[in-house]
Amino acid sequence: MDRHRYPQAVWDEDAERWISDAQIAETEYTAFVGTRHAVTARLIVRRIRRDDPAQAPGQEELLAAYRYHAVFTDSPFTLVQAEAQHRQHAIIEQVTADLIAGPIAHLPSGRFSANDAWLTCAAIAHNLTRTAGHLTAGANATARTASIRTRIINVAARLAHRARTVHLHLPEHWPWQSAFDNLFTAVQTTPA
Repeated sequence: MDRHRYPQAVWDEDAERWISDAQIAETEYTAFVGTRHAVTARLIVRRIRRDDPAQAPGQEELLAAYRYHAVFTDSPFTLVQAEAQHRQHAIIEQVTADLIAGPIAHLPSGRFSANDAWLTCAAIAHNLTRTAGHLTAGANATARTASIRTRIINVAARLAHRARTVHLHLPEHWPWQSAFDNLFTAVQTTPA
C-alpha cells in the first residue's frame, strides 16, 4: 500500500472537507470470470480515512473507518499516475453531468449549426456560472452549477427605481446574502 499526499487538496463532497492524503494499492484482477467477456487488468483501490467528528481530542478511536474508491483499468501508468488520472476523469464526468442536467438536455435539435450555437452558449454559461461560484467564495466554489443558479442567480428580488437609480431589494433572512454580496463586490471592482 502506498501513502499518497496530494499536491493540491481534493474536495470530498460526502465529508464536506478537503482531503490531502490517501492510501492507494493495486492488484491484478479478472472481471467477468467464467464468461466469454473475462478480462484481466489492474484493480486500484484508494482509501480515505473517515474522521469521527464526535471523537474526544487525544483519545484514539478503537476501529478506524475508511471510505473506499475502486478503479478497474488497463492504464500503463504508475499507480499514483493512474489513480490521479482517474480522479481527473471524475471531474470531467461531473462537468458533463452538470451540462446534461442543464442546457445540453435540449440537444440535439436536428440542425448542425443550431447544435453548434447551443453548445457554444452552454459552455459559456457553464464557465460564467462556475466563475460566479468561485467569486462568491465559501461552499459555492465547489457547488454544482444547478446549486449556484438556484442560490445566487435565480434570486426572488424586487427592482425599485428611485432618483434615476435602480435598487435591488433582496429577500429578508436570505441564507446566501453574503455570497451574493461577495459576487456583487467582485463584479463591481475594477481590475488592477
